[in-house]
Amino acid sequence: MSKIAIIGATGRAGSQLLEEALRRGHSVVAIARNVDSIAVQHGVTVKQADALNADELQQAIHGSDVVISAAHFKTVPAQAVIDPVKKAGVKRLLVVGGAGSLLLPSGERVIDSAGFPEEYREEASAGSQFLDRLRQEKDVDWSFISPSAEFVEGARTQAFRLGQDHLLISSEGRSWISFADYAIALIDEVESPKHSRQRFTVGY
Repeated sequence: MSKIAIIGATGRAGSQLLEEALRRGHSVVAIARNVDSIAVQHGVTVKQADALNADELQQAIHGSDVVISAAHFKTVPAQAVIDPVKKAGVKRLLVVGGAGSLLLPSGERVIDSAGFPEEYREEASAGSQFLDRLRQEKDVDWSFISPSAEFVEGARTQAFRLGQDHLLISSEGRSWISFADYAIALIDEVESPKHSRQRFTVGY
């Protein structure tokens, strides 16, 4: 079993990742600026840290086997995560990605398509920049896991598909994944790495 550090463990994705990791017997270091909402439970070490404070973050993740970043891209850029990971000597970094940089059947990025919601553009652009920076990284074994267009609350069905760089769209024309099923796909990658230094995506 692995010791997994989760940056942004109180968010919707981060909290589901914490639950999925514990379900499988891993130990978790839950990292957040405000840790009041993190329940005290067996297998969880709670650490309060600001992801923009490199020293705090390095200390929080030190000794972990894997770091998962579930922080918002527009507030926590790639270098703020990559540098502490490297200095802490952690070899694997998994990132809760975004759908904006995925490709449509036309080859156009989702973020560049007509009708892309303006309220999501800043976060999606920052996510694309994060991925671009990872693709230049030589020293960390990273994976960037993009959800589908709709990343929503929902059941843990364990029935989903994986893709690479193209947006997954169901036979009904919908692109979506629940936080719970996304967490399964990401923790699967922790346990059995198949996408080293790659982006992949998950959807129904």
